[in-house]
Amino acid sequence: MSLSVTVVPTKPFKDQKPGTSGLRKKVPEFQQQHYTENFIQAVLDGGLSDRKNGAVLVVGGDGRFLCMEAANVIIKLAAANGVSRLIVGQNAFFSTPAVSALIRKGFEGRQIDGGIILTASHNPGGPRGDFGIKFNCDNGGPAPDGVTNRIYEITTKISEYRIVNDLQCDFTQIGRYEFNVEGRNFVVDVVDPVEDYVKLMQQIFDFDKIRQLLSGKLTGSRFKVLLDSMHGATGPYVSTILCDHLGAASEDMLRTVPKPDFGNGHPDPNLTYAKALVDRSKQGDHDFGAAFDGDGDRNMILGRNGFFVTPSDSLAVIADNIEAIPYFRNRRVSGFARSMPTAGAVDLVAKAKGMEIFETPTGWKYFGNLMDAGRMCLCGEESFGTGSDHIREKDGVWAMLAWLQILAERQTSVQNLVQMHWKKYGRNVFTRYLKRTLRK
Repeated sequence: MSLSVTVVPTKPFKDQKPGTSGLRKKVPEFQQQHYTENFIQAVLDGGLSDRKNGAVLVVGGDGRFLCMEAANVIIKLAAANGVSRLIVGQNAFFSTPAVSALIRKGFEGRQIDGGIILTASHNPGGPRGDFGIKFNCDNGGPAPDGVTNRIYEITTKISEYRIVNDLQCDFTQIGRYEFNVEGRNFVVDVVDPVEDYVKLMQQIFDFDKIRQLLSGKLTGSRFKVLLDSMHGATGPYVSTILCDHLGAASEDMLRTVPKPDFGNGHPDPNLTYAKALVDRSKQGDHDFGAAFDGDGDRNMILGRNGFFVTPSDSLAVIADNIEAIPYFRNRRVSGFARSMPTAGAVDLVAKAKGMEIFETPTGWKYFGNLMDAGRMCLCGEESFGTGSDHIREKDGVWAMLAWLQILAERQTSVQNLVQMHWKKYGRNVFTRYLKRTLRK
């Protein structure tokens, strides 16, 4: 049966200007009639431009409230707009780093033209919480300013959108679904959202060495890790990698089941919102701790007794020990970068290693430009984001594994590693000032 395209008249909404990480609003705003459809139409037109017909896109989100409904809308609009194939995570689920990884890898030998990520990152979820839609380009990274400006311009003038109302795709089941849309073939591949990402991590890190660390074969005593996914997107990835592949205890993997409202919590991995992890770490039973945010791109690192590693120090320590990570041993380490508000600890490492160091505006897209130019391979920001050129997003699980790999090589504690870093380079700090304007 051939499905028909419906052209729906609409009017612009005045508040659909994307920020550095897409469009983020409260859930009820996205639930307004035509609101989500308008923005998705603008993303398809502005993000893909003349590549829209025949395009291949990845679709998925962090499991927050409204992800399933939004994915259904995306499928129907993509079918109507000439997109040839969607790769959708089962249950419309993907971590943000996993989307970037899949875009860069390609699918069945075919290049992927971009992705639509359903997330509001570290913001709370639920019926009254936050939701977001972000477009990533064919390099796997967030859309640059020129693309987001084009998307916004379309939202201010939009008068209609195209949709296949009768298309029903069960993306809760893995498999290939094919549809005839007015004589065109439209394919939806529903895939395991975890499998490809785990394979990538196995290529980057020495899982055998990390497994030996955790089991105690390296040091003579078990190295215990405590990880908190905060009911966000990293849960299935952490469970698969740490428990199934590295032998960690499942009871030390906290809040690994993704929930639409993040268990009524705030999925932001810092000392305030991950307090339960910090308190348990302070009991001294675990050698290493980490927390992750809603969509899996942020991380917080702890040592025994709740020893807190600042994001700035975390970046610098990874940079100083970068040769411990197999991914970097057989490739040129081209340079490091940090966002403007981030303390300058990594600058000192770059100077000592004779490498370039870059300071960028806030927004991961600016790191991506440097990576694509071959100028930088490791970067981070003070808001708990760390990543490398394996993808074009920050990556919380990658950062956690980078620390475990370094600890396996150095066979020391988190606290000792950081304190040795301070002794070698000195200690860098930063603070934020809130400027307020007083009104008479």
